[in-house]
Amino acid sequence: MDNLSDTLKKLKITAVDRTEDSLEGCLDCLLQALAQNNMETSEKIQGSGILQLFASLLIPQSSCTAKVANVIAEVAKNEFMRIPCVDAGLISPLVQLLNSKDQEVLLQTGRALGNICYDSHEGRSAVDQAGGAQIVIDHLRSLCSITDPANEKLLTVFCGMLMNYSNENDSLQAQLINMGVIPTLVKLLGIHCQNAALTEMCLVAFGNLAELESSKEQFASTNIAEELVKLFKKQIEHDKREMIFEVLAPLAENDAIKLQLVEAGLVECLLEIVQQKVDSDKEDDIAELKTASDLMVLLLLGDESMQKLFEGGKGNVFQRVLSWIPSNNHQLQLAGALAIANFARNDGNCIHMVDNGIVEKLMDLLDRHVEDGNVTVQHAALSALRNLAIPVVNKAKMLSAGVTEAVLKFLKSEMPPVQFKLLGTLRMLIDAQAEAAEQLGKNVKLVERLVEWCEAKDHAGVMGESNRLLSALIRHSKSKDVIKTIVQSGGIKHLVTMATSEHVIMQNEALVALALIAALELGTAEKDLENAKLVQILHRLLADERSAPEIKYNSMVLICALMGSESLYKEVQDLAFLDVVSKLRSHENKSVAQQASLTEQRLTVDS
Repeated sequence: MDNLSDTLKKLKITAVDRTEDSLEGCLDCLLQALAQNNMETSEKIQGSGILQLFASLLIPQSSCTAKVANVIAEVAKNEFMRIPCVDAGLISPLVQLLNSKDQEVLLQTGRALGNICYDSHEGRSAVDQAGGAQIVIDHLRSLCSITDPANEKLLTVFCGMLMNYSNENDSLQAQLINMGVIPTLVKLLGIHCQNAALTEMCLVAFGNLAELESSKEQFASTNIAEELVKLFKKQIEHDKREMIFEVLAPLAENDAIKLQLVEAGLVECLLEIVQQKVDSDKEDDIAELKTASDLMVLLLLGDESMQKLFEGGKGNVFQRVLSWIPSNNHQLQLAGALAIANFARNDGNCIHMVDNGIVEKLMDLLDRHVEDGNVTVQHAALSALRNLAIPVVNKAKMLSAGVTEAVLKFLKSEMPPVQFKLLGTLRMLIDAQAEAAEQLGKNVKLVERLVEWCEAKDHAGVMGESNRLLSALIRHSKSKDVIKTIVQSGGIKHLVTMATSEHVIMQNEALVALALIAALELGTAEKDLENAKLVQILHRLLADERSAPEIKYNSMVLICALMGSESLYKEVQDLAFLDVVSKLRSHENKSVAQQASLTEQRLTVDS
């Protein structure tokens, strides 16, 4: 280290004299000291004030320039040296050196800039202002096709520099995307796929850029899918495959890229991984099985990619995914159920699957998870059943297969995601199925649970679905017994509150259910309707100009139905409904205007 002090003193003199030979000797000595103890040597360099002199040594025509850049690259490995490098004015001359024709100068300059940018806002900002990124991208483009080892090393350094420059910085990543870095990197990957270091660097760069929404369109216009799948097929090591997975996951969020990945044969690779790893208990294998099956489910979220893989229900992929459901592996059960839920996104697929026995497979799966079951599997299987129940022709088939009984086993679940899907499944199943709606509506345990969930203020989804199912039980059954069960369980007040929902569809469902209650069982529900302030709410809905036409229409239908109750009718008279209703006779919606005339007549006759 004494020797180092002498070198630094000597360097100060030679830096001014520009004696190339002695300058080179000093730089060699510095590089040797940095190789032995980088941190301590860097501290000495910073203390000596020599950094400021380096700026004047970074000149294209000097034979020592590459070594100066190398010293800067080495000291900038230390976090504490990055801002001093910026403050010493080194960025501008380094960026100028990017225009050099000398390969060694370019290599060391790329390293120096990359290290100064690493995790350093000041470093990145200075490189940005000096215009360094564009020059590096231009180099990548022009050197892209040359495959000799020295050039590949330079390309690797330049890729690393761009990564350090833009990592976790959205605006700099967006800048690189606008400069057209994506097609260049994809081309690099294709040409240099034999070079492990360069390939790895491209993958990390893709992983960073793919997180940005604006990158997806650019990626979709390249052959990235093909290149990644080709590379994936060659990989044997877990770590390398994991790197590719990290790029595939964000890219596969884009529907166009989903389809490209399917066409490039990614699905076959994923199925193979699942087959290889399914029985392994090694941590790496379990992780890879999860990643592969999750990615498989993600690919099915795109309409075109999903339909391509469904192949009319005859496809190999669809059949393989079906075989995951009865497996003993929770991750595969989950992925299988989620995949079915994704395949069940149009009527044709749903009808085919129900006709081919998928419902029984899902019910068996649910059965295995009733007691202390896996919540994610329960949620996924219920999601699949809910989607399958949407086509009208499937409802009766699923009801007779015993789906309601299978679903009701989860009524005691305390997990909101499971509760939410359970409610949605039942609501889909009873749509226009009077008998099933009546059977469920008379199930006191179910109705009491629904009333309880109508108060789940922490879980808006569960609360909304409970209200909607309560209303659906009345609307589809039109049964006095169902209404009595709901009145006895305290459900009326929730239906009245639902009429004030911010969602028109829910308001409407509530009003139709309340009108049926008033028509079929007004005496039983009278007290609860009074306590819930229904008449005041209806007055408010009719007076509010923002209320949708169907809300006004159904509110008036309900007013007429309530006149059969003395106490409720008195409330109607007290609130001067005539004024509000007569104004609606000139409403632009014909149905509303007609109903206003009818309602006005009723109010006038009965007064």
